Amino acid sequence: MRLPASELAQAIKHCRQSFQSAAIFSLFINLLMLLPAIYMMQVYDRVLGSNSTSTLLMLTLLAVVLFAMLGALEWIRSQILIRVSTRFDVLLNERLYKVLFRQALVSGGKSSTQPLSDLLVLRQFLTGNGLFAFFDAPWLPVYVGLLFLFHPTFGVVAIISAVLLILLAIWNERATHDDLEQANRVSVESANITARNLRNAEVVHALGMLPDLMSRWQDKQQRLIMLQAVASEKAGLIAAMSKTYRLTIQSLILGLGAWLAIEKQISPGVMIGGSILLGRALAPIDLMIGSWKQFLSARTAYERLNTLLAQFPVEPERMSLPAPKGELRAEQAVVAPPGAKYAVIKGVNFVIQPGAFVALIGSSASGKSTLARALLGIWPVANGAIRLDGADVGHCDRTLVGQYIGYLPQDIELFDGTIADNIARFGELDSNKVVAAAQAAGVHEMILHLPQGYDTEIGGSGGVLSAGQRQRVGLARALYGDPVLVVLDEPNSNLDDQGEQALARALLTLKQRGSTIIVITHRVGILGLVDRIMVLNEGAIVLDGPRDEVLAKLNQRQLQPATPGTSA
Repeated sequence: MRLPASELAQAIKHCRQSFQSAAIFSLFINLLMLLPAIYMMQVYDRVLGSNSTSTLLMLTLLAVVLFAMLGALEWIRSQILIRVSTRFDVLLNERLYKVLFRQALVSGGKSSTQPLSDLLVLRQFLTGNGLFAFFDAPWLPVYVGLLFLFHPTFGVVAIISAVLLILLAIWNERATHDDLEQANRVSVESANITARNLRNAEVVHALGMLPDLMSRWQDKQQRLIMLQAVASEKAGLIAAMSKTYRLTIQSLILGLGAWLAIEKQISPGVMIGGSILLGRALAPIDLMIGSWKQFLSARTAYERLNTLLAQFPVEPERMSLPAPKGELRAEQAVVAPPGAKYAVIKGVNFVIQPGAFVALIGSSASGKSTLARALLGIWPVANGAIRLDGADVGHCDRTLVGQYIGYLPQDIELFDGTIADNIARFGELDSNKVVAAAQAAGVHEMILHLPQGYDTEIGGSGGVLSAGQRQRVGLARALYGDPVLVVLDEPNSNLDDQGEQALARALLTLKQRGSTIIVITHRVGILGLVDRIMVLNEGAIVLDGPRDEVLAKLNQRQLQPATPGTSA
């Protein structure tokens, strides 16, 4: 049974006609590459033999015209490959960008931008000189055949030289493959670690961690430099041997031709033409050896991308469903964070009706944030199901369902752009909706006092905003567009009294609109607004019911004296 082609192979197949066009241009380019040898043969054998300046003039004019045509064909071929690389990127960039975010979800945010760098490496290889060698190398038998026509000795020398250079190319591959592969792996690890450290620059600076972190980075960097140096030394030696041999054999074949000319076996023109033709025949192999490191990097990038795309196949198109009303249902849901060996949420069951206002409380590490992520389909369930209006929330089309959901994570992350862009979720800006969301979050007046108001540029860390202001902008983003389901994870952790009051007003407004609200909190202030409380303990729901009933049970537990032999 034949396996389906990988996505990268399919992308290359889409560019097949362009590669075929480049191959056709390579045909004419390599035919014209015979021109220097033919020109020199004619000059030595015809012009010098006849002392005809008119013949020399016509030959030279014809050669100049054909050389100009050769240059034009080379340029066109390079433009074809540039367009191939562009099309290759267009076919894959959106898919790859989506895969990066899917990888980040399943790895707990440990994704990196290395795949985009790998795509760039492939693009650069498609437009580099190394690829030209692969188009020109198939012409080696043609050049060898012509050399046999010149004289059998020339052909034998060409075959021996080609075999030696091919052996050098194989040696280059085997000598540098492992070192370059390890170097690429170390480079990716070092880049990922550095990126994560930079995201925590404030902590690094405040705690004086920079020297220790830099020491670890230097260890990896030294290993990277050592591996690259070893590979470069080997490749440099082999490339030098290849170039030295090619230049030497070109000169020696000239001497051989001179001897054959003295023996009247060939003409002086054939002597010069044979030397030029041999150099042209061996040039693609020499170029392949010189660009072998680039080829290996492209091959490694291709393999990494192939593996990544295979791990995250294209998601099937899903039928559009009606706008959700906000009913949530957990059916024996078991949830484990990405990379964790053990489940944090252990078989919970509940139903949250549309318009309900639920508080999710519990001790630290009881699984509240994990459950919140599972309710939104951020983390998949390991067993059971979580459904939004009857549909598995993990299978919903996020592009469609996302507009009906509001989410405020515990760790607020804003994005590079204006405050208005962040509130509008970087969609089409509707100023009325942006202002309404900001007013609902109680942050409208604060935004107006910023230098550029809603057009103030902020970075991922919030820039000019304090932690409380970032949280309130994040709340406005969650409220944008009147969502039917709102999940807030510790929404008041960084708020002052004024922010707490604004949050309470926003929650009451959502409740009046009939939105389903789930709030994770440690503070009792919000509990007075909710209808229902769910208490989590070690991944299980131990209490669930109307607010007053659950609070009464919690108070009773706190007032009960400790049983002898147990801790209170």
